[in-house]
Amino acid sequence: VRELDFRGAKKMPEKLAENKEMADLSYQLATIKCDVELDIHLEEIKNQPQDTEALLALFKQMEFRGWISELQSSDSSSTTDSGSATEADNTTTEQNYDTILDQQQWQVWLEKLQKAELFAFDTETTSLDYLEARIVGVSFAVKAGEAAYLPLKHDYPGAPEQLDFDSVMQDLKPLLESPKHLKVGQNLKYDRHVLLNHDINLQGIAHDTMLESYVLDSTATRHDMDSLAQKYLGRDTIHFEDIAGKGKKQLTFNEIGIEQASPYAAEDADITLQLHQTLWPKIENIPSLAKVYRELEMPLLPVLNTLERNGVNIDIWMLQQQSDNMARQIADLEEQAYAVAGQKFNLGSPKQLQEILYEKQQLPVKKKTPKGQPSTAEEVLQELADEGYELPQIIMQYRGLSKLKSTYTDKLPLQVNKTSGRVHTSYHQAVTATGRLSSSDPNLQNIPIRSENGRRIREAFVASDGYVLLAADYSQIELRIMAHLSGDKSLLNAFANGEDIHRHTASEIFGVALEDVTSDQRRSAKAINFGLIYGMSAHGLSRQLGIERHQAADYMNVYFERYPGVRQYMDSTRQQAKDQGYVETIFGRRLYLPEINSSNGMRRQYAERTAINAPMQGSAADIIKRAMIDIHSWLADVDNGIKMIMQVHDELVFEVPKEQLDMARKTIEDFMVKAAQLNVPLEVGIGVGDNWEQAH
Repeated sequence: VRELDFRGAKKMPEKLAENKEMADLSYQLATIKCDVELDIHLEEIKNQPQDTEALLALFKQMEFRGWISELQSSDSSSTTDSGSATEADNTTTEQNYDTILDQQQWQVWLEKLQKAELFAFDTETTSLDYLEARIVGVSFAVKAGEAAYLPLKHDYPGAPEQLDFDSVMQDLKPLLESPKHLKVGQNLKYDRHVLLNHDINLQGIAHDTMLESYVLDSTATRHDMDSLAQKYLGRDTIHFEDIAGKGKKQLTFNEIGIEQASPYAAEDADITLQLHQTLWPKIENIPSLAKVYRELEMPLLPVLNTLERNGVNIDIWMLQQQSDNMARQIADLEEQAYAVAGQKFNLGSPKQLQEILYEKQQLPVKKKTPKGQPSTAEEVLQELADEGYELPQIIMQYRGLSKLKSTYTDKLPLQVNKTSGRVHTSYHQAVTATGRLSSSDPNLQNIPIRSENGRRIREAFVASDGYVLLAADYSQIELRIMAHLSGDKSLLNAFANGEDIHRHTASEIFGVALEDVTSDQRRSAKAINFGLIYGMSAHGLSRQLGIERHQAADYMNVYFERYPGVRQYMDSTRQQAKDQGYVETIFGRRLYLPEINSSNGMRRQYAERTAINAPMQGSAADIIKRAMIDIHSWLADVDNGIKMIMQVHDELVFEVPKEQLDMARKTIEDFMVKAAQLNVPLEVGIGVGDNWEQAH
């Protein structure tokens, strides 16, 4: 140990010399400065009476949940700041929560629900899997502080007698299926799935607090109920883990004692209603957001519900063959890595990789970890691979293949539902900042299309017997939206004339006739077109094209000379974002940018790039949502066997009976083209095949 310490000490002067500037700065920062001139005196900083309202506002901003509860419990007269709940005293409102265990109680509540203009509704279930989940109990709220839990299937030893499940379902079915009886919930898409498992088709969905929060401000908070209760009501709710436990010993809801389950479930309904009463007036005060909420997000809820239940057919045998093939490729890459490194090592170990890349092979250090070690993060290895270093290239291939294998070819066969025989993803409306949908279990958005192995995975998404897959994809939609938003005449004319926009841009930048543009020039123009709408810098473009930075900067300068409207749009959008703190899509969806005026340069620049791209990406998301709503409505009115089965970025995938193909192709394209009226035509590419790769 002493010898190791001695060797480390010998290197210290050298390290200090190399990092003298940083050492001096560290010394300066660690020194308490005692001679600072202050504008205040000791008398002014003596303890003052507690300003509960200001403290509560600060604690909410910083998300100090424990202190919020402590403050509210010590001062029940606390009120919230203007950005929080309008019912500030909801946190101290007397709670009147019922547990319904007899028929008389149930009849009283059933009558309340039937008379209510709007009631909050929630299900407690056996599982988070929306196809497998079954109802354990249901909860309701008709006004703030007045809620009830109706347990039905708690089956732990000693559980009290509960009302007959089938009888209650018969009572609930006409109420829940009535479009006249309006309901509000938190993530009602899930509850609608659960009710469909019991042959109840939930109608009258008036509001969803998750979507209200998301539309109001997609970036302000997470949109789960506990987070919303804390932000908008200043309320620390009962968490599921509080009553069910954690980890392997966590109970399912049917195993939880009714005396613990009832306050939790009733609170869910109560908080949901209070959140709606808080959030909806805020949305109504901004007409553009109210329109996005009413015309896009709420109508999309049943569309996604249907999409998820439809699922997609996969070829398990093909995926197993692909897994075996990838395993062989991974083993080959490991051997290649050992040969290049000159020794065996664990390719998944950052520490061993650091030693080989930076100590043994002396590769340049691009970035360091917070602990000062050379980074082996993906973006760093990719940069080294792009510069031609062999081992990082092998490692990147290894990581990509390993991820594809573990995430898709190994896992997809395990995700086939036993009842339907299909894979059912979950689509999320309230995750991305810009309005795009995301998916999970499996994540369909991340299957790579540029790699050969990624395309092979798409081959395993297959049509059922007698059907084909039809993929409808918006062509260059974000560039078309850029043309619409910027009003640039050259871009507008190119799209209006049906020109290849990348060839057109190459002609402008490289100063050659359209017919003389080479494939390499078109490829460069494509990188520039898409790079600029994502806020790519000259440095980023130079890396992507493999050229010098000054050359990339020259390309960008020429681009803006040829498309001055784009430059003007970008400049005005940045300024607008700085002035008002948000940008908007064509349809009025807002993306707030709290870092747009940050003193931190990196954060500010990221916000500026987001400000430019978000209106395009968000508008594209809004357009495909409009198309999905219209197509879903058409399919609901006719019985033609066509099913919408996937949504991935700008693409919709359908399973179509072969005899309906010609009609489906034309009708789906019409709906998608007419989903928005822009100053340039929308174009939709249609592909058909026995599998997703053929159709794409």
